Amino acid sequence: MKRIAKWLGIVLGILILAAVILPFLIDVDQFRPALQASLSGALHREVKLGNLKLHIFAGEVTADDLSVAEDPAFGKPAFLSAKSLHVGVELWPFLFSRKLNVTNLQIDQPEIAMVQTQAGDWNFSTLGGKSAPSSAPAAAPLNLSVKRVEIAGGRVTLSRTVGHWKPLVLEQVNLHMQDFSATSEFPFSLSAQVRGGGSVSLEGKAGPVNPANTAMTPVTLSLKIDQLDLAATGANDATPDVTGLISFDGTGQSNGTTLDLKGKLKADKLKIAKTGKPAARTVEVDFEVSHDLRKHAGVVRRGDIHLGAALAHLTGRYAEQGEAMTLDMKLAAPGMPVQELEAMLPALGIVLPAGTSLKGGTLSAELAMEGPADRTVTSGTVSMNNTELVGFDLPKRMASIEKLAGIKEGPDTRIEQLSANVRSSPEGTQANDMKLVVPSIGELTGAGTVSEAKELNFKMSAVVHATGLLGVIGGKPIPFSVTGTAEQPVFKPDVGAVVMEELKGVGGGLIKGLLGGKKK
Repeated sequence: MKRIAKWLGIVLGILILAAVILPFLIDVDQFRPALQASLSGALHREVKLGNLKLHIFAGEVTADDLSVAEDPAFGKPAFLSAKSLHVGVELWPFLFSRKLNVTNLQIDQPEIAMVQTQAGDWNFSTLGGKSAPSSAPAAAPLNLSVKRVEIAGGRVTLSRTVGHWKPLVLEQVNLHMQDFSATSEFPFSLSAQVRGGGSVSLEGKAGPVNPANTAMTPVTLSLKIDQLDLAATGANDATPDVTGLISFDGTGQSNGTTLDLKGKLKADKLKIAKTGKPAARTVEVDFEVSHDLRKHAGVVRRGDIHLGAALAHLTGRYAEQGEAMTLDMKLAAPGMPVQELEAMLPALGIVLPAGTSLKGGTLSAELAMEGPADRTVTSGTVSMNNTELVGFDLPKRMASIEKLAGIKEGPDTRIEQLSANVRSSPEGTQANDMKLVVPSIGELTGAGTVSEAKELNFKMSAVVHATGLLGVIGGKPIPFSVTGTAEQPVFKPDVGAVVMEELKGVGGGLIKGLLGGKKK
């Protein structure tokens, strides 16, 4: 036993000594031209490596730096540059046959620029072409078997060659591909932080690689996005007025041309209108979309918007035209509980009179949204039934009519019915064919506008349920205007003409007194 232990010790010592000495005896850098040529041929781009070093215990060769050339059509800066490259090799064939069989690749801290043209072509579309670039040195093919490809701590910048689109930057990118092959499907996973706020993770399967266009490689994936800040990351370029924190959990499948994506989206602190304020509640959307990866256009097949118990349905199309994203969408929102919607009004730029709130009732809408996403025109019908505007005494605001009609004041205003045809654009909102039924007053009709600054300009008329002097008029409409602002509306009834016409001979002094004048 002592002799066996002795020989084992000697063998172990020789192995340790060999592991220490071999890296100095073997000039692994002699394989750099062959490795560069093989990688260049595989990627269809010129690949440059720094000095190679052998690490016996790790079973790998490392390069001081790495660069992959850009597609000439996109300029001269490198498509990829990295701090170091780790190449896992089969050790025994290398030591005894000087054969470099690659088993895995790890790229450390790469900078990757991904650029798309207006036509939809990416600068990585030509990666993996069938022929090597003319600048690559001639060499015998390398026996390349990559069981694992990894990117660690990378930074990826996604940008466009035209337009004002702000680049989207992914940091701390970690990518893992297993059993990578250009001719078969392979699993992958990716995680990254988004500059400006938020994180992205996805996993799935890709391949086989499209030999004519790498960007059109089929992919099946699961995607998770957490708290993506739309404004800070630049993800709201097409709709700069829309801000908030977006989370998503869903699945997708791409044939290389179209991506079919479905899942649940959550929006916190959502603001939609330019003059809006972040919403105090979370909006959830269950949706399905088919997106053209080259044309940046698609169809929203399902867009179920949830605000608590309130549900609306959004469907339609979108398409990039020049530097704008155009919309052709429909929103159907039948019988939504009003109180569920109140927390969303600030996000839409809708202002209630100061100190008021909504209580009870339902709201329905049928709306069409058309035009550029940053200048959308929304039109359609809106109606509200059996709700109450708490803290708003409409009879008191219309004091002159209240005196004539004997309307009973109260701290709140009950709205039996409110309907209108509306058209909203960046310049403001126009309401036509308005009908407002308030039991304490009667029926109010008219039309008007709300400017971008929330200034009101409405011409209305009221048919009051009169118990006072106006009872003798016989239901004649009383014209009035609404000016001021949405927060502080001002009502100015014009009852003089109607009363004078209907009560000729009754006595001007009486009328003047009722209207608040002084008797002589």
